[in-house]
Amino acid sequence: MMEPGLYHLLVIGALLFFTGIYGFFTRRNMISMLMSIELMLNSVNINFIAFNKYLWPDTLGGTFFTVFVIAIAAAEAAVALAIIINLYRSHQSINVEVAEEMKY
Repeated sequence: MMEPGLYHLLVIGALLFFTGIYGFFTRRNMISMLMSIELMLNSVNINFIAFNKYLWPDTLGGTFFTVFVIAIAAAEAAVALAIIINLYRSHQSINVEVAEEMKY
């Protein structure tokens, strides 16, 4: 079986990233928007690992950046879910339009 090259991994990463952007801008549900952000972060992780493997195979820089992004994504998801739960408790909805009322 043929191993995917750098080009293939970059195309997969780009498709994931633009799918995340599309989902973020078209959805009004905060959970869907959070999942779209996670898709974008995972596409960045694929790019880090791909560049690390094919451009600098003797180093672990891409792996360290990937672990760092995963840790940041976990913290971001925890904070975002806490905000979404509080919004649902106060407004009984998790739509973005309802969240605009929280600005004032």
